[in-house]
Amino acid sequence: MSKTGGVVATPHTLSTRAGVQILQAGGNAVDAAIAACAVQGVVAPETCGVGGDLFALVHRPGDTTPLALNASGRAGSGVDAAALRAAGLSEIPRDHPAAVPVPGCVDGWVTLSSRLGRLALADVLAPAVRLAEEGFPASDELVAAFRAGAAELAGVEAARPMLAARRGSAVVRDQLAATLRLVAGDGRAAFYEGAPGRAVSAATGGVITPDDLRRVQADWVEPLSADVWGATGWTVPPNSQGYLGVGGCAVLERLGWADDPADPQAWHLQIEAQRALAAERDDVTVDPGRVPVPLGRLLDPARLDAVAASVDPVAARDRHAPALAAGGTAYLCVVDGEGMGVSLIQSNFHGIGSLVGAGAAGFLLQDRGRGFSLIEGHPGELAPGRRPLHTLAPTLWTRGDRLAMVLGTRGGHVQPQLVQQIAAFVLGAGLDPDEAQARPRWTIEPPVGGTGAPAPSGSRVRIEPDVPARIVDGLRKRGHEVVPVDGPQPGWGPVSLVQVDDAGWRLSARDPRVATTAVATA
Repeated sequence: MSKTGGVVATPHTLSTRAGVQILQAGGNAVDAAIAACAVQGVVAPETCGVGGDLFALVHRPGDTTPLALNASGRAGSGVDAAALRAAGLSEIPRDHPAAVPVPGCVDGWVTLSSRLGRLALADVLAPAVRLAEEGFPASDELVAAFRAGAAELAGVEAARPMLAARRGSAVVRDQLAATLRLVAGDGRAAFYEGAPGRAVSAATGGVITPDDLRRVQADWVEPLSADVWGATGWTVPPNSQGYLGVGGCAVLERLGWADDPADPQAWHLQIEAQRALAAERDDVTVDPGRVPVPLGRLLDPARLDAVAASVDPVAARDRHAPALAAGGTAYLCVVDGEGMGVSLIQSNFHGIGSLVGAGAAGFLLQDRGRGFSLIEGHPGELAPGRRPLHTLAPTLWTRGDRLAMVLGTRGGHVQPQLVQQIAAFVLGAGLDPDEAQARPRWTIEPPVGGTGAPAPSGSRVRIEPDVPARIVDGLRKRGHEVVPVDGPQPGWGPVSLVQVDDAGWRLSARDPRVATTAVATA
């Protein structure tokens, strides 16, 4: 808790520490967020890295609308959906060159820093460079992720330091340190047009060309918003699915939802609000720069009214289900002492990404291209220069020109579901962040044997332990298939948030589901 200082919340102790150090050195929330993000990619490559993408929302004190950055990469010029279909493929394999869009992360850092940062980028990246050069202790999550992928990564040079790691052992990533030094010294050109970029192109067999790498990947975009519970929720537009978290809350408010952890009806409305809103996700969460997308309609009050009206208050309806998508992602947020807030998310997609390394540049490449469809004519069909569907869903909440909360999580396709739950508890029910983090969570899953199948399906919900039997029974009576899980789920988080209450206090709480998470004040 802090009223005059800054607060940093990230998935890793070392990332949080870097953010705090930058604030203490005179940096602002943007500087701290970039520093924390860079460190996260060094110490937790099973979540993110310079081979992945980035989205961010930034609140500047006095502004009524936040800035929104889409730093997600585009498919290389050499992708060919027809050729993949002719080869008998119905989806893009994880390690296929078409699964690797141009990495957008570094472009995101440079764009944020140049417009909004206070410190030099070299100073902001210094903690990440130091940890990569001098080493850091391997976490259980890092060791487990690389052990699971050991067979596929055996010949990948960038993975060697992590494959050799044991719990607590020192991991040194000197090749990545050299790449980060290039970025710190010479910015985006050193990465995209220098040795790292050439390594990316070579790793994809030329599917990503030098011209693809020269093209700027980061764009300032108009955020989407909805008014709910006396606040305004903001998120980045498609190709992100962020509208589902904010919109789910708006639907809940229209349904008259009231928090009661012992009432099955409260759970039913939470679940059905999200299922109803998400039914068309895969058709609209596409690249609006390449395919017409009705962005203004997604959170239009009339549409939210219609979605709420479609919810049966006593029974789960059959709905189209979005495609299942796991996530290897890092969400972090920062509020500084001057009231600037940053909601930032960065990802490799499937944990360690595509299993393809960028040669001797020291990093692994994302597989976000798996968000493309191979269905001919689909709005999200794989095509050169197009951005794929992104599960990344950061949010930022304001009351007038005042920041109210920054909130997000990892979790792949369930990110908006988790955002909706926590936002409802904090903004709708008045819980503090500790109470909200401790509540058992649910997630909605596609039907068994199907991922986003065109036929509508029933509700299949997984629920964490310590939920009263009457909740499970009540949901089943309302038509939900309920699958209790064993223990708190690390993959259903970590949720990170910083709330700013009416008195100006900055409140936060770490998510107990992931051991490495940390919140600290500066």
